[in-house]
Amino acid sequence: MSAILWGGLVVLGLLAMMSIKIVPEYQRLVLFRLGACKGQLGPGLVLIIPMIDQVVMADLREIYLEIPSQTCITRDNAPIGIDFLIYLKVTNPVNSVVQVRNFAGAAQGIAMTTLRAVVGDILLDDVLAKREEINTLLRTKLDEVTERWGVKVTTVEIREIDPPKDVQDAMNKQMAAERTRRAIVLEADGKKQYAITVAEGDRQSKILSAEGDRQAEILKAEGHAKALENIFAAAKLVDDKTISLQYLETLKVLGQGAATKYIFPMEFVDFLKPIAERIGRATVKS
Repeated sequence: MSAILWGGLVVLGLLAMMSIKIVPEYQRLVLFRLGACKGQLGPGLVLIIPMIDQVVMADLREIYLEIPSQTCITRDNAPIGIDFLIYLKVTNPVNSVVQVRNFAGAAQGIAMTTLRAVVGDILLDDVLAKREEINTLLRTKLDEVTERWGVKVTTVEIREIDPPKDVQDAMNKQMAAERTRRAIVLEADGKKQYAITVAEGDRQSKILSAEGDRQAEILKAEGHAKALENIFAAAKLVDDKTISLQYLETLKVLGQGAATKYIFPMEFVDFLKPIAERIGRATVKS
């Protein structure tokens, strides 16, 4: 009896161990009871019925798939090699187990065919220049397929685009020509800016020179005006006698010259009248 009892306890212990599951936060258990899906379990402590219940683990963490280089034909019939990455995440554990046997392999297969379909509708130049748009288009088309599997395509990233050798040679020549063109344009712009700067400097120099001449003329005119004002002010203080004496001094200077004819203003006679009168009175007295 003791052996049977111990045997029963061992069996019960094993059954208890089989019925207890600890599910991490990043996993879920899809429960099948007698073959029928009963939903998902977890996270935490989960109890199942041994021999009756079966569970399939589903990982909720984001995974990535490497799609090897695929040779695709563009819209203008140019062969091109492309490899990219797909990032996936399970959003519905039940569908990821029930609706598809291996969603990762299925996603990889559908990605290859989708890539060829997308690139086949795009010109080669656009494939090389619009990588981000192709990533978005691939993600949208793949997500439409994987959604029914309970899987979300979060990101698609093209890693490398390998165009044909002749296309690469043409691209290198184009880039070299573009760099040469930019250098020529930059040199021309530099010469243009230099000429503009020199012309502007000359213009400013001429403006400053003209302004200096104008200021000099103004100052010169102001000096002449000031001198005339001083002369007029001094003339107001000179009396008739002083002016007569100045005329006599002028006559003295004229008399020392070689000229035989002289022209005198009418005012000169008026200034000499007082002198003549004084000479006349002096003669009478004597």
